[in-house]
Amino acid sequence: MSDEQKNLAVMAPAPKPKRAPTLYFIVAVKFFKGIAALLLGLGAYSLNDNNLPDEFHRLLEFLHIDPEKRFFLDIADRLSEVTAANLNWLAVISIVYGLFMLLQAIGLSLRVSWAVWLVILESGFFIPIEILDLIHRHTGPEVHAHLPKVGIAVVLAVNVAIVWYLFKNRDRIIKHHEST
Repeated sequence: MSDEQKNLAVMAPAPKPKRAPTLYFIVAVKFFKGIAALLLGLGAYSLNDNNLPDEFHRLLEFLHIDPEKRFFLDIADRLSEVTAANLNWLAVISIVYGLFMLLQAIGLSLRVSWAVWLVILESGFFIPIEILDLIHRHTGPEVHAHLPKVGIAVVLAVNVAIVWYLFKNRDRIIKHHEST
């Protein structure tokens, strides 16, 4: 290689790194889960001193839903069992979980290695739990009473895809960041 070619190689701009839309999608999912958990925690904390069955009744009336239907009466009965201590625990756990999700989102967006491993471990942790829940819901005595099994299957598929993608591309994601 001649001196002129070496000078041109040094002066040539580095190729633009490829975008990572899948990584951005994962960041967005973690970010929105974090915001939703924070809002849930703040909402639970704000309802601490309220009469939950009355609040539920007012919500149903606001939505123009008949609050006297058996389904909604059962929910109101269940809400009467919720204590202030339970709401405080829900608020604390939701806020901590929300902050944890936001930490993952920020870490992934900055492409730091600890965040990649944190998301792999966190998402991987829930995979066996979701599988057991699907098996339990599918084989339990009330098979048709559990409609959310499709939702759990979707969450399981998303978690498996996140773990697979991040594990397979962890070096590329982190090296991409280090090279910029």
